[in-house]
Amino acid sequence: MLTPAASHEALVRDFRWDLPVRLNMARQALDTWAESAPDRVAVLDLSHGRDEVSYGRLREMADGLAAELAARGIAPGDRLGVLRSQDAWTLAAHLAAWKLGAISIPLFKLFGRDALVTRLSDAEAKLVVADRDPPEALRAWQGAVLIPEDACLATAPVEAADTGPEDPAIIIYTSGTTGSPKGALHGHRVLTGHLPGVEISHDFLGQSGDVIWTPADWAWIGGLFDVAMPGLALGVPVVAARRPKFTPEDAVNIIREGTVRNVFFPPTALRMLKAAEVAIPGLRSVASGGEPLGAEMLDWGRRAFGLAINEFYGQTECNMVASSCGALFPARPGCIGKPVPGHEVQVIDESGAPASGEGDVAIRRGSASMMLRYWNRPDATAGKFRGDWMLTGDRGTWEEGYLRFLGREDDVITSAGYRIGPSEIEDCLITHPAVAAAGVVGRPDPLRTEIVVAFVVLRDGVAGDESLVRELRDYSKERVARHSYPREITFVPSLPMTVTGKVLRRELRARAMEEEA
Repeated sequence: MLTPAASHEALVRDFRWDLPVRLNMARQALDTWAESAPDRVAVLDLSHGRDEVSYGRLREMADGLAAELAARGIAPGDRLGVLRSQDAWTLAAHLAAWKLGAISIPLFKLFGRDALVTRLSDAEAKLVVADRDPPEALRAWQGAVLIPEDACLATAPVEAADTGPEDPAIIIYTSGTTGSPKGALHGHRVLTGHLPGVEISHDFLGQSGDVIWTPADWAWIGGLFDVAMPGLALGVPVVAARRPKFTPEDAVNIIREGTVRNVFFPPTALRMLKAAEVAIPGLRSVASGGEPLGAEMLDWGRRAFGLAINEFYGQTECNMVASSCGALFPARPGCIGKPVPGHEVQVIDESGAPASGEGDVAIRRGSASMMLRYWNRPDATAGKFRGDWMLTGDRGTWEEGYLRFLGREDDVITSAGYRIGPSEIEDCLITHPAVAAAGVVGRPDPLRTEIVVAFVVLRDGVAGDESLVRELRDYSKERVARHSYPREITFVPSLPMTVTGKVLRRELRARAMEEEA
């Protein structure tokens, strides 16, 4: 655990990765606690009633499942799909795979047939661990399926495989916002690599009484490694309570029933809470990541939660590399915090040197949360790096030590010689009382190269007409810049989103092109 310091600078200066020669995440997240404090609560499972699962019991679940998997021929290096939502057995399935030296693959229950089969086939998975209600899409896959609830609990401990930090442990597929999804292969060091960022994004997670939850599904790196596994490793009870869809009412009930003190809310969830005018006092920390929130959302967060929302930054390939931390420094609207101790983040130019202004956000090799490589994609792996720097595909700039996110490389709009980040315009639009959500893209224009186009979701009861279009244009001109206001505004009932809550701007760009035609 990080030792709270007087400043962010002191934390960064004094931090060193401490990766042992032998490292297995099942031992790190489970066995150490199960041996020293077996009765300590590991998971508070609210998925089906209320069930407090201790570390000792979770170990019995994982060991029993590991024994069953071994009996079915799962060996070191084999790939194992985990097609479940939030519950204790989901964690046990990953832990069991790691105990055997196998490689787990988190999978989302709402995947369609093609998405599911593509991932399982690409990884050449030998078996899938599912629940009693597997999705219809799983029938299209011809491999073996195991329901762990049918397996017996272990009668004897299963020792974790003798793995090291660089040995493969998990393949996490990108959400596929551009091109086909790629499998980021991570080693057993990935959990260690997440811990500093998770800790500071929750104002030093691991304080007495901490209990953590997220509505983000554990099939994604944000749910599994920003919350679930770090919680286990730090001895912080993890609440499992995934619902069919997120609602503000469910969130309030889960936080109350689970006595939750620490929450990771994706930006979409925060916007829904804000729209419902929900206040949730009593939390110790709220973290968010995926998209910049903007000044309006941060101000609302202080009123709704009584604390500052800590924004963090990363991606499937290398996560939790920058974060805000209200316990150390104030948030800066439009920025996503400062580099997390242990991760060297830089904004570089085409030569790989630090950029004097806007540039490519990159992370230096050596970050413990950085992937080993893309699974079976050597060309894509090579293309991800520029010398010693892993390219995130994002554009950014430094602002007095804070990292300002400008947008994905293909999201930045070039208009009349100006480089325009869509997030700033979106943040402006959602401060208007008529607007619930907004997505901004560029559309080719013969005069300006591109023009700014906005897709706007209005609040209930608001009528979208030409008068409101003019009002929103003027509103943007006054608050952002006269060269970056949206020249076209289209009112839509909803925005296309990834399952992790990010706006699919490529779909909005396609829609903008269709409307022009």
